[in-house]
Amino acid sequence: MSSMVSFDQAPPLGAPLRFFLTAPLLSLLAGALMLVLGPALWESRWTPGALAVTHLMTVGFMLQVMLGALQQLLPIVVGAPIAHPLGVARVTHGCITAGLLLLVSGFLRGYSWGFAGAALLLGLGVGVFVLACARALSKAPSTSLSARGMQLSLVGLVLTVGLGVVMALTLAGLESLSVPLTRLVNIHLGWGFVGWGCALLGAVALVVVPMFQMTPEYPRWFGRWFAAAALGLVGAWTVAEWRAWPVLADVLSVAVATAAVCLALVTFSLQRQSRKASTDAIGQLWYVAMASTLLAATFWAMGRMIPQWQPWNQWPLMVGTLALFGGFLSVMTGMLYKIVPFLVWMHLQNLSAGRLLPPNIKKVLPQRGIDLQTRAHWASLVLLVGAVCWPQGLAYPAGLALLGSQAWLARNLWSVLGVYREHCAKLNALADNPVESRVS
Repeated sequence: MSSMVSFDQAPPLGAPLRFFLTAPLLSLLAGALMLVLGPALWESRWTPGALAVTHLMTVGFMLQVMLGALQQLLPIVVGAPIAHPLGVARVTHGCITAGLLLLVSGFLRGYSWGFAGAALLLGLGVGVFVLACARALSKAPSTSLSARGMQLSLVGLVLTVGLGVVMALTLAGLESLSVPLTRLVNIHLGWGFVGWGCALLGAVALVVVPMFQMTPEYPRWFGRWFAAAALGLVGAWTVAEWRAWPVLADVLSVAVATAAVCLALVTFSLQRQSRKASTDAIGQLWYVAMASTLLAATFWAMGRMIPQWQPWNQWPLMVGTLALFGGFLSVMTGMLYKIVPFLVWMHLQNLSAGRLLPPNIKKVLPQRGIDLQTRAHWASLVLLVGAVCWPQGLAYPAGLALLGSQAWLARNLWSVLGVYREHCAKLNALADNPVESRVS
């Protein structure tokens, strides 16, 4: 798969970087909100604080990183450059960031205009991006398994956001959209975590895991069928859940969880065959992400299938905590630590044109900073899982740990931008025609 990579069609640095640099700032807000609300946030998955934090992590971190990754990977991996990448990035980034803040205000303050504005902006931002990606992917080589997985994941994204828009408009008081919100929330989560998140992660992993962790390629059957199977299972479960067929819905919900289990187990198997002498922080982040995914799927299956488990009303919070903070936050942090320094190094190399060597990629973002932030992330994950079980004792330490780890992540990533600007300043001192140091 790595043989397909070509950097000739890489988008301007500002297109993906704006998403990557914004993501930790919004997850930092999630940590601050945990500190403000304390144990009350952990009482139920339905508390306004829990809903706000969930969307700060899913829309604020997960969606931002995934859209930034697609901006970069579509041209250089799939050979499908997005037309007008900076324009698409500006519109999408602005809409989803503003829409998220309106949505959070709706959850926390009950503002109907917050839900209405969020529905409009999030729908517009994602719609623009999906149309741009669909147009680019329509021209991609038909043999690209990553392209096929990305195409299917976009279907999952559209359905996830579409369901979210319907619920936001309902909460805004649009009476014509009277829908069973509890049932729709479950479906929305299924599409978001598996139909969109796991499907796209599986398509991206086809490239980044062998490339960055020096593993064998993913099995061909995985590349061909994983995304399609994930969407098919979520689709079948959606019908059963919507029609209120409880036995079939429970069985299919476990089948949906097996898609996430499949992704984790196959990735584990490849990591064990890595040619690296030792596992670095990025490899550890992937290991913990896959382990958290397995645990989240296990808790989900137990909650749906074992009656004795259901009276513990914290099990949905445990599933969400493991999936979001242990799974997606871990794996996407690992992706950021590989992609962001490499992007800056690559663009500096192109700007330098032999006049001044760019700093070594390991100096763009030193390993020590990565290692220390990763340890802070582990501490926050342990405390967050503990807070689900003992909110009175661990809610505040968990919020403080998340706040600290995400502030550290933001510092690491923004320091890379500082390296870029410093090198551009050195180039300008040597040249008659200065280079642009501002990231558009």
